[in-house]
Amino acid sequence: MTHFNFKSLAFYGVAISSVLILFKAVTAYGENNLKTATSINSRYRLTLTENLPNCEKSNALTLNIQQSGIYLNASLLPANTNADTEQKLPLSGLLRDQQLSLSGKVDKSILCNDPQSQQEPINSITIQIPLVDKVSILGQLTVNGISKPLEFTAVPQTNKEKSPKSTSH
Repeated sequence: MTHFNFKSLAFYGVAISSVLILFKAVTAYGENNLKTATSINSRYRLTLTENLPNCEKSNALTLNIQQSGIYLNASLLPANTNADTEQKLPLSGLLRDQQLSLSGKVDKSILCNDPQSQQEPINSITIQIPLVDKVSILGQLTVNGISKPLEFTAVPQTNKEKSPKSTSH
């Protein structure tokens, strides 16, 4: 009993109690105030409300998104492209305050269904989509070299629309 000193027991008791109280306070704060980023649909079908300048017919587009928390990587492809193939993700961006923002470079041939666009250079684009719980979402596509942003309608695609090949396995 000579090894047990009242001061040592009091010190360890206070230290352990302080750690438990601090742990409980941090846990309560985290549960109440820290929220994960909302999970977004991984595929959207984009339909431009007007054609690009110098483009007779704009393509219907598919926006494929991969999400890691608030960070996004995406690809923009013509809607008739097989989405199951390996693809580069040239667009990157963030998800903040229910606003999806992407930017990067894409071929003009993706945006315009015109043989002349095959020779034209890559365009820098920016996509802004407010995420709200609606069937169709209005967004903006800004293309470098075009003075005003183009409006589009984004429709989330379901799993059945995603890949018709998945039912053939």
